[in-house]
Amino acid sequence: MASRLVEQLGAQSVAGATALALADQIRALILDGRLTVDERLPSERALAAELRRSRSTITRAYDALAVDGYVNRLHGGSTRVALPHARAPRPGLHSGGSIDLSIASMDSTPGLYDATVRSLPRLAALRGTSGYSLQGLPELRDAVAQRFTVRGARTSADEIVITSGALNAVNLILTTLARRGERALVEQPTFPHALESLHLHGYRMLPTPVDVDGWDGTHLMDLLLRARPHAGYLIPDFHNPTGATLPDDARSRIAATARSAGTVLIVDETTTELDIDRGWTPTPMAAFGPHIVTVGSMSKIAWGGMRLGWIRAERPLVERLLAVRPSFELGTALLEQCIAIELLQDVSALTTHVRERLRAGRDAVSAGLARIPGLRMPATPGGLSAWVDLGAPLSTRLALAAREHGLIVPPGPRFTTGGVLERRMRIPITLPPEQTAEAMTRLRRAWTDVREGASVSHEALHPAAVI
Repeated sequence: MASRLVEQLGAQSVAGATALALADQIRALILDGRLTVDERLPSERALAAELRRSRSTITRAYDALAVDGYVNRLHGGSTRVALPHARAPRPGLHSGGSIDLSIASMDSTPGLYDATVRSLPRLAALRGTSGYSLQGLPELRDAVAQRFTVRGARTSADEIVITSGALNAVNLILTTLARRGERALVEQPTFPHALESLHLHGYRMLPTPVDVDGWDGTHLMDLLLRARPHAGYLIPDFHNPTGATLPDDARSRIAATARSAGTVLIVDETTTELDIDRGWTPTPMAAFGPHIVTVGSMSKIAWGGMRLGWIRAERPLVERLLAVRPSFELGTALLEQCIAIELLQDVSALTTHVRERLRAGRDAVSAGLARIPGLRMPATPGGLSAWVDLGAPLSTRLALAAREHGLIVPPGPRFTTGGVLERRMRIPITLPPEQTAEAMTRLRRAWTDVREGASVSHEALHPAAVI
């Protein structure tokens, strides 16, 4: 069985890499938080055997990491992950501070303040309660259910559970359903924290490819029928990070195939409402069968600071979710629920704001990338980001070089299993245009460094989550 380091690296992606290139790959894993501080790495001998490289290559790679402070090495003992003390930035390099492109999230909707004020009488009426709700306020569950019904999946409030965000919803589902050692179908690439949740719940990943042009339907359905995974995790609308949308006919076929295979599909609709100019509206996956469990969130259409999401599931599963939930949390806070009730009374205002902000962000990214030779931005009709083609497997090197210019951007392999997709990079379209313009200027400088072979000093920055 491969070590966690090799699983993260991907044996194929480091095949033939020099010692310094291997050190760069490991350094990127540390800076991304995929390897944690004080985590023990494989011994030189063990890693050499796994990667089929000479021990001297591994020794040089570990030595390079130790010199920069990214690992601590004990003589005759272990090699453990570390973070170096931050160095002073080079003059003029970080004016204005770092720009973080690992978080693809917009500022709050203009209506958030007014909705908060309007929610206060409702909240005041709930002061005599614990402040939590296990399933969610009936009025909010009804509003979420109505949204599903309007979109084409008839839903009742009894089929909704309000959660503390979408990732919290995924973890509640997995805590209820997961079977350690079972297999899970996942898209490649996909949302990194969903992969981490599946891994923590003991699943073995079965990746199926997705690109900007969509899914490989034949591969996906063959994998379902051949491997019969216990669960599958899909993002069918404005897929994160590729931006693709699954057509209705493919949704129907995948749902039917999953049902035949006995696979529970966990469908993430966090990005569903992020439409700029797609030109059509798909039917929710929930409309295609009772084995489909849907996760949604307010964070992308209202504000990331609203930790409020939901689960749509058949009533028997809802009962199981509610039975399991008290084992790790009391429920969802009432304040966010009261605000969400107000916001959902005017969904058109939310989506209008989202469309305007994303269009401006997309235009800014497009203009910035047009000034970087060799990078290609695909059509991006909505969603959080552009899945940029670098034209060569340089994503990790570019991500490391970008940190030298005060830009935090996750490399393509951050969104995969096995460390692949080095020629891709996710660029959010969610930042204000002026900040995006500065970010693209810094990315252009980093790209120049990479293409000209400039050395990277690997200045230490804190690991970042990817949203």
